[in-house]
Amino acid sequence: MKHGKKYREAVKKYDNAAIFDLLPAFDLVKSLAYAKFDETIDISIKLNLKKSQSVRDTVVLPNQFKAEKRVLVFCKPEREAEAKEAGATFIGSDDLIAKVKDGWLDFDVAVATPDMMKDVGKLGMVLGRRGLMPNPKTGTVTFDLKGALSELRKGRTEFRADKTGVVHLAVGKLSMDSAKLAENARTVVTEVKRKKPTDAKGDFVISISVASTMGPGVWVAVKDE
Repeated sequence: MKHGKKYREAVKKYDNAAIFDLLPAFDLVKSLAYAKFDETIDISIKLNLKKSQSVRDTVVLPNQFKAEKRVLVFCKPEREAEAKEAGATFIGSDDLIAKVKDGWLDFDVAVATPDMMKDVGKLGMVLGRRGLMPNPKTGTVTFDLKGALSELRKGRTEFRADKTGVVHLAVGKLSMDSAKLAENARTVVTEVKRKKPTDAKGDFVISISVASTMGPGVWVAVKDE
């Protein structure tokens, strides 16, 4: 990948092979940023996983930085009042399923009660490829609508390892204090470590790096976590 002039200039400002503790790592990421917008800052965690192993769960970051999510709830009519009271943005059953099937996706996360999954499952081609399919593993298939929506409003976010064994997740914005970014990053690493497969061998976390949207990556000491 060919990088622009500003990116190459940023790389020259530090030793890109050096490894930092979390707080100074974020201080450095902020100092290297050059874009004219409030960049998102991501963490990348390389894991030692076999092809048969996976890591997937959700996490609530202690310091929020995203707008409130628009939550769609698929449920039977008798639970609609409960979903509304819990704070759902969109609520319905067959009507919403038909709407989504026709291509409507004006929401950020979908929750479904278990008795709706037989029909919601038919939306796999639409919701699955966009990461919106309700899933028991992420707490989005449940009869506890109040609890699920409460967690989502707090900013519960899904993380999963990709095919190369790397977990990528946004942990904040460039405008945030480095200490808050570090706290978010530490929370992510802790939760990822909790999902270590029982049959995983050797060191689970191979490497950690953080970077802004446009800026170069900074390596973080795994021991810091």
